[in-house]
Order: sequence, then structure tokens, then C-alpha cells
Amino acid sequence: MNQVSTPALIPAATKGNLTDLISDRAKNEPNRITVSRPLGDGWQPMTALQIEEEVRSAAKGLIAAGIKAGDRVAIMARTRYEWTILDFAIWYAGGSVVPIYETSSTEQVQWILEDSGATGIIVETPALKEFVTPVLPAHTKHIWVMTDDVLPHLRSAGAGVSDQEIQNRRDYLEPATLATLIYTSGTTGRPKGVQITHSNFLAECGNVVEAASDLFKKPGGSTLLFLPVAHVFGRMVQIGSIHAGLHLAHCSDPVGRLPQDLASFKPTFVLAVPRIFEKIYNGAEAKAEAAGKGKIFRKAADVAIAYSESKDKGRTPPLLSLKHALFDKLVYSKIRAGMGGAVEAAISGGAPLGTRLGHFYRGVGVTILEGYGLTETTAGATLNLTSALRIGSVGRPIPGTSIKIADDGEVLISGPIVMDYGYWRNEAANAESLDGAWFKSGDLGRLDEDGYLYITGRKKEIIVTAGGKNVAPAVLEDRLRAHPLISQCMVVGDNQPFIASLITIDQDMLKGWIASNGKTGATLESLRNDPDLIAVIQTAVDEANKAVSKAESIRKFSILPVDFTIAGGQLTAKLSLKRHVIAEQFASEISALFTK
Repeated sequence: MNQVSTPALIPAATKGNLTDLISDRAKNEPNRITVSRPLGDGWQPMTALQIEEEVRSAAKGLIAAGIKAGDRVAIMARTRYEWTILDFAIWYAGGSVVPIYETSSTEQVQWILEDSGATGIIVETPALKEFVTPVLPAHTKHIWVMTDDVLPHLRSAGAGVSDQEIQNRRDYLEPATLATLIYTSGTTGRPKGVQITHSNFLAECGNVVEAASDLFKKPGGSTLLFLPVAHVFGRMVQIGSIHAGLHLAHCSDPVGRLPQDLASFKPTFVLAVPRIFEKIYNGAEAKAEAAGKGKIFRKAADVAIAYSESKDKGRTPPLLSLKHALFDKLVYSKIRAGMGGAVEAAISGGAPLGTRLGHFYRGVGVTILEGYGLTETTAGATLNLTSALRIGSVGRPIPGTSIKIADDGEVLISGPIVMDYGYWRNEAANAESLDGAWFKSGDLGRLDEDGYLYITGRKKEIIVTAGGKNVAPAVLEDRLRAHPLISQCMVVGDNQPFIASLITIDQDMLKGWIASNGKTGATLESLRNDPDLIAVIQTAVDEANKAVSKAESIRKFSILPVDFTIAGGQLTAKLSLKRHVIAEQFASEISALFTK
């Protein structure tokens, strides 16, 4: 099969816009709790009517400041309650939103503001205001700070703006109006502005909500959003939750507060990138190992995987069911408790999860639904559903979407979710990426006989060895990162006689390994050439190599003294490798792999 389509559940919008999601809910279910905002160590429930009033008053403040219909306004902040309110407030004011990651450099901020023509910017903190002020273009005349009581400030400033003016601004917005200009973080070159319209989001979120109604429309359902709302993946779930009336809350500090916020809010489903699920698994295994229960945990993991696999076969042996029930009390319930205790399912995207982890989590009682999409497709183009799940795939096309595999293996996508107007002021990029109704994803994939998509690599990341062998690095890298001690890795070997890899170590996992191996006082620097650590990493390499031919296998590796991070410039905001940056920063280490 090389092409598959799924009929739309929600027809393309011919009228209306995203502001209707807020106003209609407030009108029809004014007392429904739709969002909770942080309050101390707990949460303050907000009704649909209260949310509409917050959005409306903030929009009035923006209008009073001089924001005009059609203006673009940037938001530079972590995921938080105010992000959602101001997102919709900018639309209520007739504008469009330009997200900027709070981790962006001044050069990136300057480029995005200049290229987008943003007339204003909302930053999270005074420190960010100080950071961006020197590079504000002349046309970016307004700057607001979230933590300086931005919502009360805007409410006060907009007291003289009429409701009729808000209605006029909302009426200005049509389905084809630009809703947001998202600059792809990218791995090379300057970010490109992706133009996403109101109709793009309405098609994406409407069809995903209907297709996954058991998640989004579950009675009493809720989600805790901790991925960046600046990324289209987080933005889709934010808008989808508002669309569905799903109870939404935000966690702005996943590193420091996520366990606490999960425990107090108790979401029924979450969305995350695979690295989050890997760290939960690795953390549970390390904790069990430290308590002398490592063998029990690994046995429990094997049983969970076997139990999930038996579901696909349609029969679970009685003895396996018995073992599963035992480990559910001893192990699985604790893992679910660590995710808040109420999570039944999760959506994973941004990178491949891996079949083993997919089966593990389903066996534990948390079904992870992998999906696939890009900024240019308004987030998800394909998605596994609880009713149509094939672990290892990224699912079938979401309703209204078509997937085609080109002759060279590239995944092509068509439908109302594909950016209506292409890239902002970038005809060269449009010519390269758009082929009539089809968007050329740059990813390689295949469709199985039932129309499930499998991503096999990135077209531009294919490594060609000196012997002419084409190697997709993602296959090896995904398996390597599954090892508890490995944080990140990058496969190298272009124009070289063999394949090698740079590997970074997870510092948290390393502490436990140091303690259990009697290497007190050791540091990562001193352990880089330690035979015991090298032997452990070699087992991970050997396991990864099982997925490829000998010609594609990793022959050598180097353990780096530092990790790849967003701050270090090696990772994008969605934790993808910036291969050209890593290649430049670690050129000597790469060279040594092929010369020693």
C-alpha cells in the first residue's frame, strides 16, 4: 500500500474561528470547569464563563494598547495558564500569535520579531524582558510581562473598550485568517515561519477530538499540559482541550514540579515526548535496583510486555494473567501512582517511542498512543487510537487526511491540516516542500496493509558510508536511548568506512551506577575510559545493532564528557538533535573515532 485516506468526521469550516470555542462553551455550559490555574500547592478551578471573561478582558487591554485587527503579537514564555488566556485574547482582539520559546537566543528572537513584523511581545518574566529589549525591532512597540500581573493590568487598561468592539474584532476573523505564525525550531539555518489558519486548527483539533473522543470527551476527563505550548504539539492539545471541554491545567516546570503537579491534579491522560516515558521507566528501574529489587522489576517489565503482546494475539494465557495481577500490585500500581494515579492513556509524539516501551506501558495500564505530524500539518497527521492501535506504528491518518509514500520513500501529507499558505514570505521553501496538494514531510516511511504508517528515518539525515551503504540513524539512536545510562546519542559515519556514535550519559542514572559499582568519588570525566562503564554501554550498542545489518552497525563509540542540551545548542526545543551543531562542537571526537 502506498496511499491511504481517512474520511473527515468534522467538515472543513466555512464560517467561524477559534474564538467561538471559548464563547460557545461559556454560553452553553457557563458553569463547566474547563481550566484550573495553579494556586499555592493546589489548583483553582475556573468555569467556562470565568475563562471567557478573562480572555475578553485581556483582549480589551490589548486593544486599548493599540493592537489592531490583523496585527501579530508574540508570546515568549513557558507553558502556563496565562499562555492559554493570552493566546485566545490575541484572537479576540483580531490578531494572530507568534510563539517564541523562552530558551531562544537573542539572535533568534530578533529574527522572529523582525520577520513576523510582530507589533507586540508578551514575555514571562522581567528577566526575559531585559533579555529581549535590546533586540526589539522598531515595529515591536509593546511589551508585557506575565509575572507582573499582566491579566489584571490588561483588564484595568481595557475597561473603556466596549463589548461591541470585541465582537467586531471576532467578526474580522474568518476560517482562512492567519491564526498563528510558528517558527520551526529546525536543525539548520534560520527558522521558517509556518502559517497556520483558524481553519487548519479547527480541522486538526475537531477531527482529533472526535477520533479520540474516549480521551478528550471522557466524563470527568482531564489533562496536565507540560510540553511547550510554543510547539504545535502542545498547542494542539491546548486548543483540543478547550474545544472538547476537557479539564485543562498547566505545569510550567516539568523538571521541578511535574511529579507534584501530577499527584495533585491527577490527569486522566497526558501528552509527552518519548524521552519522558523513557525517563519514567529508567527511574523506576534505578529505584528498584537501589532497593535490591532490580531482578523483580525486570521480571515485571517482561511480564507487562508479554501481557500487552498477548492482547494483540487475542488470547492471554491464564498463568500470564496471574503473574500480571501479582506484579500490578507490586510494581505497576506504583508506576501509575508516579504519573498521578489516574492516567489511563497518553499521546506520544516528536520522536519514535519504540515497540518495547509501547508494550511495557500498555501492560502497566497506561496505553500510549503514538502519533506523527509536523508544524506544517498543524501537529498530528496520523494517530493511533485506543480502538485502532498498532504498537510500533504512528497510526492511521487522522480523519480528513491522506498519506502517500513517494517513490523514494518520502511521506507526503494532504488535507485541511496542511498549512494553507505555506511558509511566511519564503517562496523558495514553499517550492521545495509543497507539491500541489501534497506536503513533502522530509521523513521516510512505509504503510502496512491496513494503512498504519511507520516512520523509518529522516530523508536528509541518511548517512552514506564510504562503501555506499545508506544508513538511517534514527533506528540505532532510538534503541541506544532506551538504555537507562544513555541520555542522548548521535550516529555518525557519512563518507566513512563504518558507522560510529557519540554517546552522552544520564547524570541521574550514573549516580546510582557509581554507588552500586563501588566507584565512590568517580566523575563522568574519570569514567569516560572506565572499562566497566564502557562494557555496559557496549551492551546497549550490541542491542541496538540487532536492529540493523552488519554494514549498518555501530563499530565504535565515544562517551562524551557533557550532555546534549537545549541551552548548549545541541537540541531543539522538542529535543531533536541539531546534527550540524553537534558535528561542529565535537568534530575532534568524531575525527578520533575514525582515525584511532
